[in-house]
Amino acid sequence: MIESAAPSLGATSEVGPLQTVMLHRPGPELRRLTPRNNDQLLFDGVPWVDRAQEEHDAFAQALTDRGVEVLHLDALLAEILSFPAARAELIGAAVDDPRLGATLQRDATRHLAWLSPEDLAATLIAGLAHDELRGHGLAYQLMDRSDFVVPPLPNLLFTRDSSVWIGDEVAVTSLAMPARRRESTITAAIYTHHPRFAGTEQLYAANLEHLEGGDVLLLAPGVVAVGVGERTTPGGAERLARRLFARELAHTVLVVPIAQERATMHLDTIATMVDLDAMVMYPAVADSLVAWTVRAPYGVADDADTIDLAVTGPQPFVTAAAAAMGIDRLRVIDTGLDPVTAEREQWDDGNNTLALAPRLTVAYERNTVTNAALEAAGIEVVRIAGSELGSGRGGPRCMACPVARDPL
Repeated sequence: MIESAAPSLGATSEVGPLQTVMLHRPGPELRRLTPRNNDQLLFDGVPWVDRAQEEHDAFAQALTDRGVEVLHLDALLAEILSFPAARAELIGAAVDDPRLGATLQRDATRHLAWLSPEDLAATLIAGLAHDELRGHGLAYQLMDRSDFVVPPLPNLLFTRDSSVWIGDEVAVTSLAMPARRRESTITAAIYTHHPRFAGTEQLYAANLEHLEGGDVLLLAPGVVAVGVGERTTPGGAERLARRLFARELAHTVLVVPIAQERATMHLDTIATMVDLDAMVMYPAVADSLVAWTVRAPYGVADDADTIDLAVTGPQPFVTAAAAAMGIDRLRVIDTGLDPVTAEREQWDDGNNTLALAPRLTVAYERNTVTNAALEAAGIEVVRIAGSELGSGRGGPRCMACPVARDPL
């Protein structure tokens, strides 16, 4: 049953007490992964799905046990698919693929249109294979039986990437990798059509410059850091900054270049907030990470995309962050003095933590050195298993989109 709109949606920091979060429990879409397609679908291996589900269930339970409301993306999706407008929008997006041609697009549209809301939600996420559809026409005949008419979305597990709340608005992001772009279509539809989010303003959109939620850190009220690298472009950071300033959701945006590599695909793979003034950070970049400080000195323009930006820098990231946050210094908790251990734990998402409140964070249990360093710095660590969940290169923060945090 669809619930009515809830008050107090949004977030102004990474560490305000977490009230509501959106997760996606991995399902049949992960069973579509094979050694032949896992690279294309952005996984480093073929996960043991049953174990991944057990790990995710334990993650969700750990949040619930600490008073966090957990919204499940697939359930929200099924609920909006009872609305004709949402059905038409998402079916159209699923078959909008030049590989298919007009005949197969019509066949797939008819097939999807007959599905119940629950079955349609499952298919939009898990995909539709050639041998699951009675199609005809040249494109269908030339497909291999294992090819997908509608590709699966195994990365939907990482709900933080396709949307990020800033203030009381949500930025539906523009995902860079072709295998992920339909995720934003689904997320946007949920925010548009579900009564829980009625009246929510969408601050960004999937058709704009590439911008991913894993690159957006809310350092403090009014201060947003945006990583630019493999997934987020400078143009995406610039457009987001203009829109934040126009809507008075931020006064400072720090643009942080990061290496364009798989290991550092997002800013949150190398640094996340764990307290009002503390961040866990990969030591290999702690001294070299810089930031450009972006502000809007001439007030707010009617057109967000015409705001004049004042850009200064670069400065060391920790220096620029502290100045923007109005604190003496940003405390940095290293992931280990041993370079090999630090590199291993960074690869295993040791820096990708989800704060439940100041000095309380969720982390993968396997990153023992990082977790010990956090606890030595006064941070309580909620440990979760992630041996299978991590095969898509994402940690607790990647897997959770905070929908509501209390202000600091």
